[in-house]
Amino acid sequence: MAENYNAIRLNENDNVAVALKTIRTGEVVIIKDLDKKIEVKQDILYGHKVAIKDITNGDQILKYGECMGIATENIPIGYHVHVHNVRGLNEEERAQIIARFVR
Repeated sequence: MAENYNAIRLNENDNVAVALKTIRTGEVVIIKDLDKKIEVKQDILYGHKVAIKDITNGDQILKYGECMGIATENIPIGYHVHVHNVRGLNEEERAQIIARFVR
């Protein structure tokens, strides 16, 4: 029987998943190849990110297996990950990421 996935994890190292439809508070995130049950604690709009691991203030937000921002507060599993709790990378942080590919 086919699963009805409502989110996608783009890389196995990601700490966020992207909602494939709006996921309402109390619903469970269903992601291919992720066995744990994650209950959504806030509505996650289509295309937005949900924490699939606990994220600590200052941690990298990993999407596509790459850092796409830094948490500005603790983000518990099941919560919305967006501009209100993530900042973009500064110039030095971007340079460090780029340097990994240039070596």
